[in-house]
Amino acid sequence: MPQNAQSVLDHFDLFKQPEYREMFANKKKYFENAVAEVEVDRIREWMKTPEYQEKNFAREALTVNPAKACQPLGAVFCSSGFSGCLSFVHGSQGCVAYYRSHLSRHFKEPCSCVSSSMTEDAAVFGGLTNMIDGLANTYNLYRPAMISVSTTCMAEVIGDDLNAFIKTAREKGSIPMDFDVPFAHTPAFVGSHVTGYDNMLKGILDYFWEGKAGMAEKPVREPNERINFIGGFDPYTVGNLRELKRILDLWDLDYTILSDNSEVWDTPTDGTFRMFDGGTSADETVAALNSKATISLQEYSTQKTLPFIAAHGQETVALNCPLGVQATDRLVMEIARISGKPVPNELRKERGRLVDAIADSFAHIHGKRFAIYGDPDLCLGMTAFLLELGAEPAHVLSTNGGQEWAEKVKALFASSPYGANCQVYPNRDLWHMRSLLFTAPVDFLIGNTYGKYLERDTGTPLIRIGFPIFDRHHHHRFPIYGYQGGLHLLRTLLDSIFNVIDQTTNIPAHSDYSFDIIR
Repeated sequence: MPQNAQSVLDHFDLFKQPEYREMFANKKKYFENAVAEVEVDRIREWMKTPEYQEKNFAREALTVNPAKACQPLGAVFCSSGFSGCLSFVHGSQGCVAYYRSHLSRHFKEPCSCVSSSMTEDAAVFGGLTNMIDGLANTYNLYRPAMISVSTTCMAEVIGDDLNAFIKTAREKGSIPMDFDVPFAHTPAFVGSHVTGYDNMLKGILDYFWEGKAGMAEKPVREPNERINFIGGFDPYTVGNLRELKRILDLWDLDYTILSDNSEVWDTPTDGTFRMFDGGTSADETVAALNSKATISLQEYSTQKTLPFIAAHGQETVALNCPLGVQATDRLVMEIARISGKPVPNELRKERGRLVDAIADSFAHIHGKRFAIYGDPDLCLGMTAFLLELGAEPAHVLSTNGGQEWAEKVKALFASSPYGANCQVYPNRDLWHMRSLLFTAPVDFLIGNTYGKYLERDTGTPLIRIGFPIFDRHHHHRFPIYGYQGGLHLLRTLLDSIFNVIDQTTNIPAHSDYSFDIIR
């Protein structure tokens, strides 16, 4: 074999060697029951047709490659934003390994999360023993400030009661009676990761605001001028929350970020391991009850949480990812209205710089057609931004976006002449998107890493925006919210457009009519 200790080949080159090519050919011939290439080609071409698209969109009982994850992953992400909090997922080790690997691969940081390690016997007899032992091990081994408990499919199907189980674990001495253990039921077979985020955040606020946190009595709301902010399930949480804090500090506001995970997903390498870093403290979470208002940057990540907060006497505002000029304008004006403070001059300058940058580059984006997929709020934010850039968001698809979300997208289309020929696709998956890219081609595709398979199949260039991003590094460290984030997002779009122009006009004396050094 070509691989040996004296000459170690990278897998890119190793699998091109004759021995491996022969091995792959034999495997296909003798073990895969492969049909003739001509038949494969025929089916492949048929799957690009409107006829196949009609069949594809008619399916009801099957989902192929959904653009979403499950509830407990969102619960783990939400919990990471509270100081010293360790996620405890009541379910199997395999499920928790999935959540940890997904978050670690996106953020390139370790994901601290434990499991009750339910197996077959727990599936039959219930997971109470697993909860009692698991909470004791978690508390004694890792010494967290708080343990947040969520559930997987197994625990939900058999009907394990978290409230009763945690109470029994306290009585058995697994954890001190006054130790904070908020919880949320997060069945993975309904909703998505944004639902899980919402359920966990509501569960944590309910625990601290309703007097369940080992307090002598239920907290009494004493209103003040503070404002709460919720980032939602944000794959750019490191860059976005830091940018949000910078903006709020320009205002000199008193604020609390509920679930501030901007530090734990960006810990430094300085010789000190930080299992927990940053985050919203228990005291800050309790005090957030007294704030005058709460602003959510992601409406669909807080559909249960915001009504819960409103029921406690606060004003609530729901945004859909403040991307670009108009969406950031709304965030800025809401802060100004609620706080009663004027917009800082520095923000006015930043707005002008973004508008200037758009004017500089408008001609290159105008008329370009995009397909977008991802979470409901991100799709709404990207759609609005593309429309103000003069682009056409031709296909907007969300697996975890329903009909109410689709109506919001349609209203965005109707607000701009560039939305006239655009369509929205709620509750659809990436196999539906594949058909759309063949039958109604666009210039660019916007979505997460899994879109690279669509790029390969359809030839549509992928711009990586969303969650998860596995095959590129450090995207999460840079903001896409606010005026500064809008500049970064604009540059990302333009770089992709210019790269495609270069790649398609780079043959000397043949296609180099636009291989320019000035654009």
